[in-house]
Amino acid sequence: MAQENIQNNYTDENIKTLEGVEHIRRRPGMYIGRLGNGESQGDGIYVLLKEVVDNSIDEFSMGFGKTIQITVTEKEVSVRDFGRGIPLNSVVKATSILNTGAKYDNKVFKKSVGLNGVGVKAVNALSSRFYVESFRDGMSSYADFSEGNLLDSGQRPTKEKNGTLVRFTPDENMFVDYTYRMEFVESMVKNYSYLKKGLTLNLNGVAYKSENGLLDLVNDNISETPLYQPIHLVGEDIEIVMTHGNSYGENIASFVNGQNTRDGGTHLAAMREAISKTLKEFYKTNFKKDFAPEDIRQGIIGAVSIQIQEPNFEGQTKTKLGSTYMFETDTTNPDGTHTYEKGPTIRSFVNDFVKTNLDNYLHIHKDIVPVLQEKIMASEQERKEISTIQKKTKERSKRTNIYNRKLRDCKLHYNDKLPAAKKDMAELTSIFITEGDSASGTITKARNAETQAVFSLRGKPINCYKESRKKVAENEELNLLINALGVEDDTADLRYNNIIVATDADDDGMHIRMLVLTFFMKYYPDLIRQGHVHILQTPLFRVKNKKEVKYCYSPEEKEKAVKELKTGVEITRFKGLGEISSSEFVDFIGKDMRLDPVKLSDKESISEIMEFYMGDNTIDRQNFIREHLRSEAELEDVNI
Repeated sequence: MAQENIQNNYTDENIKTLEGVEHIRRRPGMYIGRLGNGESQGDGIYVLLKEVVDNSIDEFSMGFGKTIQITVTEKEVSVRDFGRGIPLNSVVKATSILNTGAKYDNKVFKKSVGLNGVGVKAVNALSSRFYVESFRDGMSSYADFSEGNLLDSGQRPTKEKNGTLVRFTPDENMFVDYTYRMEFVESMVKNYSYLKKGLTLNLNGVAYKSENGLLDLVNDNISETPLYQPIHLVGEDIEIVMTHGNSYGENIASFVNGQNTRDGGTHLAAMREAISKTLKEFYKTNFKKDFAPEDIRQGIIGAVSIQIQEPNFEGQTKTKLGSTYMFETDTTNPDGTHTYEKGPTIRSFVNDFVKTNLDNYLHIHKDIVPVLQEKIMASEQERKEISTIQKKTKERSKRTNIYNRKLRDCKLHYNDKLPAAKKDMAELTSIFITEGDSASGTITKARNAETQAVFSLRGKPINCYKESRKKVAENEELNLLINALGVEDDTADLRYNNIIVATDADDDGMHIRMLVLTFFMKYYPDLIRQGHVHILQTPLFRVKNKKEVKYCYSPEEKEKAVKELKTGVEITRFKGLGEISSSEFVDFIGKDMRLDPVKLSDKESISEIMEFYMGDNTIDRQNFIREHLRSEAELEDVNI
């Protein structure tokens, strides 16, 4: 009977066609990734800004308009370029109808970065107000929208210079309580200026312009003294900068057609391989030294930018390049047949460029050669010593079964070669780093065993700040953690997309959190910069009456919950993860899990940060603690 009712309820009325940009409002994540409120650099409001600016950048790249004016307030954005302007009779169509745009025509936009036929439509759909006006040869065409719906449009004479103006206000029904943070906007604008020499971007009246491209980017953002002056190599459709420092890991910014690919991709992989291969051959041929790639890349600092036709990105927000070739064309012939043409692979293109130009550079600038060799040899010696220690620890741990007790692994891993259907699931893989049997037991019972692993620390790990890498390798706890993460040889082998530090909300828990973060900051900063490291937010309070339960993450949330529940309120203060039942904890590590990303910009000095928080107890740190510390009494005090 139930089956029959379901069948009868499935009629023509159940078949829906989403008109215009309605689909974007229904499924915004498909187009801009997460929504967010502006607290994170990857939040949707910055994607909207980027999509509009990308169109203006593409105009400059095609040779039209040397200035872009950007105005950003807390809620509203306007972008004015001086390019060709949208064709006047296509303004409404180009900004509101999906899969419509000039970027499908390579003759008009050869190496664009904006989302083909989607980008500005997403901005329109997700804005409470969206206004666009195109200026062309004394005439303008304008259109005014609300939530993607056209309110007004028309054409009129104008004295404005050619170009396009876009003004929009993100919809607060979609982006709740959002605010544009100017440090994120400034970073975006600076990157555009580094990548587009000759372009001036005016942000709220401040001009950004670069004369030396990526070289300016590296010099402006480097947080330590480089071992040698950065090498700057420029060719057609490619630009590379590289140097070395004494920090651990690799810090290489990557870009495609002006887009900051924070998660790298085929071009970054090609650069890493090309530099390793070229330097390996150079020292083997000229000095009979055979260096390993990981020693060559240790401490490398740099940037790579390439220009390709119709790039393919993994994910709509374009943070990782997936293209294999520099270009691919499909031409329809008069007889209806197709001619397919592929350019060189990105890998071969980058390898050929680096092999020729980096080798030539080293033969000309011979003063760099011994400095670089000394750095590589020091990295090699340290790696070999650490590798020996790690092998002994791993063998001892297997014999005593310590490893299996410390790691409750999940079934799926980030670097598994997965079928397409499971690739999205790999993005969800996480490892919770926690302390003690009680906390790890709670998370283990509550977790999704398919994608969530748990690693249990025993007590407080060592303070890595002033310890040598060798001393850290001798520490069993951290050595086993490195092994669990899979990053003994290369951070690219990371087994989990999300590394989540989950500690108790008390003094000891905060201290353990700082010690774990110090370990990552000093020895694996790449994992932080790539957005893999997070802190788990867990509720401080449970507020309930006989009918309802609310979990609160701050004293302010607690006070609000108490007022809402009104009578018969019972408050529980959670001081440890083990105090929360596994049945409750399921909600805190599920799809609505609250994570604070650990952030580290290129220009932030890791050594200065660690010295402040983990170095000697200075007056500045004491004052900082006094200013920000909340006592337990303050946390628990509430007016009922």
